Amino acid sequence: MASEYYYLKQSDCLTIDNVDDAQRFHTLMEALDIVQLCKEDQENTFAMLAAVLWLGNISFQVIDSENHVEVVVDEAVTSAAKLMGCNVQDLMLALSTCKIQAGNDNIAKKLTLRQSIDARDALAKSIYASLFDWLVEKINKLLEVGKRRTGRSISILDIYGFESFPKNSFEQFCINYANERLQQHFNRHLFKLEQEEYTKDGIDWTKVNFEDNQECLNLFEKKPLGLLSLLDEESTFPKATDLTFANKLKQHLNTNPCFKGERDGAFRVRHYAAEVLYDTSGFLEKNRDPLHSNSIQLLSSCSCQLPQLFASNMLNHSRKPVSPSWRSGPSDSQKQSVGIKFKGQLFKLMQRLESTTPHFIRCIMPNSKQLPGMYEKDLVLQQLRCCGVLEVVRISRSGYPTRMTHEQFARRYGFLLENIVSQDPLSISVSILQQFNVLPDMYQAGYTKLFFRTGQIGALEGTRKQRLEGILGVQKCFRGHQARCYFRELKRGTTTLQSFVRGENARKEYLILIKRWKAVILIQKHTKQQIAQKHMKQQIALRKLDDRQRAVISLQSVIRGWLARRHFIEMQNLNKSNIESTRAKIKPDQKILEMKQEHVQVPPSVLAELQRRVLKAEAALGQKEEENAALQQQLHQFETRWSQHEAKMKSMEEMWQKQMTYLQNSLAAAKKSLAADDTAGQPGRLDASPLPHYYDSEDTTSMGTHTPDGNTPVKFSNRTSDAGTGRMSNGGLNAVSHLVKEFEQRKQVFDEDAGFLVEVKSGQLVSSRNPNDELRKLKLRFESWKKEYKVRLRETKVTIQRLGHSEAEKSHKKWWGKRSIRT
Repeated sequence: MASEYYYLKQSDCLTIDNVDDAQRFHTLMEALDIVQLCKEDQENTFAMLAAVLWLGNISFQVIDSENHVEVVVDEAVTSAAKLMGCNVQDLMLALSTCKIQAGNDNIAKKLTLRQSIDARDALAKSIYASLFDWLVEKINKLLEVGKRRTGRSISILDIYGFESFPKNSFEQFCINYANERLQQHFNRHLFKLEQEEYTKDGIDWTKVNFEDNQECLNLFEKKPLGLLSLLDEESTFPKATDLTFANKLKQHLNTNPCFKGERDGAFRVRHYAAEVLYDTSGFLEKNRDPLHSNSIQLLSSCSCQLPQLFASNMLNHSRKPVSPSWRSGPSDSQKQSVGIKFKGQLFKLMQRLESTTPHFIRCIMPNSKQLPGMYEKDLVLQQLRCCGVLEVVRISRSGYPTRMTHEQFARRYGFLLENIVSQDPLSISVSILQQFNVLPDMYQAGYTKLFFRTGQIGALEGTRKQRLEGILGVQKCFRGHQARCYFRELKRGTTTLQSFVRGENARKEYLILIKRWKAVILIQKHTKQQIAQKHMKQQIALRKLDDRQRAVISLQSVIRGWLARRHFIEMQNLNKSNIESTRAKIKPDQKILEMKQEHVQVPPSVLAELQRRVLKAEAALGQKEEENAALQQQLHQFETRWSQHEAKMKSMEEMWQKQMTYLQNSLAAAKKSLAADDTAGQPGRLDASPLPHYYDSEDTTSMGTHTPDGNTPVKFSNRTSDAGTGRMSNGGLNAVSHLVKEFEQRKQVFDEDAGFLVEVKSGQLVSSRNPNDELRKLKLRFESWKKEYKVRLRETKVTIQRLGHSEAEKSHKKWWGKRSIRT
């Protein structure tokens, strides 16, 4: 907070209405970034400002009866030393002691409380002043003003006004001296030079008296008995005090009307604005600039870059030799006093002002309470008198503020004359003034210039402006007519040129379009021809494939029928032989039983013959059992083939389902195309792909391979086949053959109907029937036939499966029943 720092709370004004310090700091940071001041230099700048604030918070405590002090070790000392980059003890010694050189020895002298405070403030002021100079120089280098200087500049000088407080010290002394010098420049520019110009040009003029402050300036600047000279001289004596300085002023300056000595070391100076009472307390110490050599050495020993740079600049400044009787250090002997420095800087400023054309702005304080809406007449009148504003108003009223040379006036207003008789600028100027009835007391003609009172040149400027506006109006109309004529000619030529160019471009584009159209027609012709040839080849290939497939199926059916009949005959013969052998075996057994029953004596030869027959029968029985095993193996193979046939039927069923799905999708696409063409209201071309040659649906099942004659191998038992079962098997095969033939016929019918509708829709054929209605009817016929065909296909499949299972069970039962009888 600002209230925590001693240097910031001296004015008791910590905040200002409608001023946001944070926002202004943000604006300052943006400005530093705009001038491209690096972040390191910004941080160093703020560190030095913080160090100055912490230096102001350093306090001292008295340690003896001679008012000697030492620095209080607190946060202010440690923070300031840390920001400056120096040792805390070195900073404490620099603020509480000073080094005095006696011969070749340096003696450390303790400072009093007043001297320590002045040393602290002097160190803070020197750091702040050096930081300000460094920052200005840094910004100027970044902006590179010197490289682009053209010799012309606009400068603004803003200084403190005249100051008069209940207690005025050395600061007010310097500020009021600067205001005296600037007031003289103001008087010289507005009064002296103005009246000198009137006199020099030979016009009738009554001089205006004004108060000249040259005598007050002589009081400050005269050598060797001026205020600054005596102050500088008294500052060189080590035993001089403020009281001795006041007495010396009374002794040498009492005869000056602008000076008046007072009691207790005070004196008065009669400035241009008012008399000011100055207190000489602290004059000598402030004029000496008590920045001792140990303070400069402290800055040199800092680790931060800026304090070292400040110390080197202090040592390199121009120095003024003083009396050798007072030496407090190696660099103090050549120090220049503050008053002499201030005087030199002020003289440089005045030289700069003398080389420019000044414009003055006087700021008037409306009231002494610094409140809005209040106006103190006496205070404002006093300020106007002190600043010489009243004299300025008087000389402006009686003077001639507007002036112009005869050549400039004749050149500017000469064209307003109706008849020009002479070429002399003075004669032309007088003629102009007489023509416009300018009163003689409103102007004066000098040797080289014309001087006008306030407002006279305005009438001439109004007439000149009106005349120029008329001339400009005529010129505008004439130039407009010329421009319009030129524009019409240019427009006609441009239009003609554009018509030829556009005609040529259009003809070229037309030829290109004709060529492209012919090329497109040719490409379409060849493309359609290739598509038609490809489609015809596909139709021929499909027909050949169908013929070959039918031939193969017919051949397969004949071969399979012949194989089945041959196998059937072999099985019948085998069954007959088995029956006869079984009967032959049963007859000897019956004879043996009869003999046993009759209790007939069997001779041994007969018994042997019987035994041989038994062995032979057993051998035949074993052989039959092997044959039965072979037959059982063949039966197993037949069952395997049957399962393979069922797998093939399932695969064919899946294939038919895909084909039927494809047909449905194609019919749907054709329907959409017909609907789109009807909506557009013009005949279109059916772009759908050719209709497939197979019909199927999601629920339609396949019957697998088939034979046209309905003859397929069937399973037989080991003994004999059942006639009823054979008839049922032949009936199932005939049903399958009928279903296949019906499917082929229906497929061909639907293909022909769909092809006919496609040709009608594409415009290849002409028909009175509506293609959309016919397509809808075709779809309904297909759906009804699909449902009916699906039902019959499922019934045929169930019948075939039932026949297969019944034949297998009968064969197993007969075989195992026969074997069980044998055993």
